[in-house]
Amino acid sequence: MEKKNKTILIVGIIASLVILPLLFLGLLIPKTTLKIFHAGSLAIPFEEIEKQFEADYPDVDVQLESAGSVQCVNKITEIGKIADVLAVADYSLIPTMPSQYQNYYIKFAKNKMVLAYTQNSKYADEINSGNFYKILRRDDVKWGFSNPNLDPCGYRSPMVLQLAEIMTGDSQILDDLITSKSDITVTQTGNNYRIKTPEDLGVSDENLVIRDKSVDLVSLLKSGGLDYAFEYLSVAVQHELNVVLLDTTIDLSNSEYNYLYQRVTVLKSNGKISTGKAINYGITIPKNANNPELAEIFVEYIINPTGQQTLLNLGQKPISPCPTNNFNAIPSNLKQYCVQA
Repeated sequence: MEKKNKTILIVGIIASLVILPLLFLGLLIPKTTLKIFHAGSLAIPFEEIEKQFEADYPDVDVQLESAGSVQCVNKITEIGKIADVLAVADYSLIPTMPSQYQNYYIKFAKNKMVLAYTQNSKYADEINSGNFYKILRRDDVKWGFSNPNLDPCGYRSPMVLQLAEIMTGDSQILDDLITSKSDITVTQTGNNYRIKTPEDLGVSDENLVIRDKSVDLVSLLKSGGLDYAFEYLSVAVQHELNVVLLDTTIDLSNSEYNYLYQRVTVLKSNGKISTGKAINYGITIPKNANNPELAEIFVEYIINPTGQQTLLNLGQKPISPCPTNNFNAIPSNLKQYCVQA
């Protein structure tokens, strides 16, 4: 018996000498980093997709970096940061990037503008799609939107208010709510409107709050620091906020109304113009990505049926098949999900 115990002990020691170094070496081997720059409104769905991806590829560390979509683009084109995947809340930002960074976009999701609030917001039992702008005008109501120069939700917010002017015939909505309280201006040429957002927005009224990205306003809503904020429907759903569903003619949700939406443009502080149109998210793999092969797989996790269901479960309508502006340029594994726009 004693001899048998000694044998077991020796075998155990040998096994330890073999296995422990291998485990130690495994811990020392660094994971491959996959860097994802994405719109703030994609944070929660992308976290879900990250979990799925890392479970299938445990040797990959997916690093999500959330910011306003304009900021995401600027990090690549102006600051020189490297991203393996770029996903933005306005697909048209991608083709404005210099050609050394991109040669295609894929539209993969839709959204709509809503006015978000909580049960503690002032006049919560009164506000609706027909009077929302009248409620926002009230002296005791505090509301906000994101920075138009950094975030598409930000430049879409004044678009919504200008469209509300057009549809209601109330020509003072944008002035009462924004231009009289900031250095944001609007000019009219015929039936079209150009909103200009300087770098310093010059907000002069404490009842108007502007933050870098739309999701930054969620905590203010929940804490009572704001009564209302313009958000995407998906963000409101994900954070369990109440919403005023706006009329389709002003919520930027339906491409059939692009003829109306495009009457409003925003000239941002970087000199670039954003034209009103239905909200379509876009994704691409920058041409200078460090890990393009892994990036191709990650994008597939977003636009395949499982990824589309993840988006849908979180309040964001996927697009299928996904339109692209350059079908020949997209990776081969993605072509089955895409169609030339």
